[in-house]
Amino acid sequence: MQRIGFVVFPGFQVMSLAAASVFEFANLVLEKTVYRVSHVSEQGGMTGSSLGMAMQTEPFSRKRFDTLLVCGGTGIPETTPGLLAYVRRSARSTRRMASICTGAFILAGAGLLDGRRATTHWLLARDLRQRFPAVKVEDDRIFIIDGDIWTSAGMSAGIDLALAMVEKDHGAEVAHGVAQQLVVYHRRAGGQSQFSALLELEPKSDRIQSALSYARSHLQSGLSVEELAAVANLSPRQFSRSFRAETGQSPAKAIEHLRVEAARLMMEQSRHPVEVVARETGFADRERMRRAFVRAFGQPPQAIRRLASAGA
Repeated sequence: MQRIGFVVFPGFQVMSLAAASVFEFANLVLEKTVYRVSHVSEQGGMTGSSLGMAMQTEPFSRKRFDTLLVCGGTGIPETTPGLLAYVRRSARSTRRMASICTGAFILAGAGLLDGRRATTHWLLARDLRQRFPAVKVEDDRIFIIDGDIWTSAGMSAGIDLALAMVEKDHGAEVAHGVAQQLVVYHRRAGGQSQFSALLELEPKSDRIQSALSYARSHLQSGLSVEELAAVANLSPRQFSRSFRAETGQSPAKAIEHLRVEAARLMMEQSRHPVEVVARETGFADRERMRRAFVRAFGQPPQAIRRLASAGA
């Protein structure tokens, strides 16, 4: 049995604890207790969250955990000497340390991320980089594993991180079973981007949203303005004008973003040759896809695949 500890502090964000459900359901899938989860805080007792809810916690002690996860908050967490000392001390006895979202600031404050690759929520990645220049911050990753230190992006990415831990401990089949129980995607790769092309476009009308959803499902198609306009029940001229007004982009540029996002996901999560990825995502050839990747990420597809393999 492995002891899993979640470190909370006054003002922690309750969604950080969603990752605890991964270990709970791993016990159910395996039909035995392989993980025992505890919640610890500096003072112990009831510890309030940013939402106003409070939870019962154990005080910091010398109890050893196999895995210790530091929760995050809605902003940069306030640290205390006792919190940093506990995290620093625990790192010497745990098999792996992890942070969820802005919990990375606590690991960094304890000196555990110096010289290591790490991530946090993209909104605060610049702050992490500025406060702790010795940390190799990568703000476009779901989670990163660097040796025995794991860091995740937003709160929901903590679920992906915990699923990866279960997969490492008990295999892909068990992790897949847990994901099914939780009704979550199994599992986003650590190197996957935190960003979504559809979320960034944010169309206002159902017509433009429908056209974008159609495009995402038919990337192998030509996806001309005429084809998309027909889906939106608009003339090509009306569609182009409405599309740019709602998204700030031309249809061609938006489609390229969708294709690049899909191609990046395939590069990160599969071993398909570049030619196959280019064909499946609607690029005419690998060279056209390479140019699109360089425009979007400043790197060719093969470099994205290497980074994903290193961070998974």
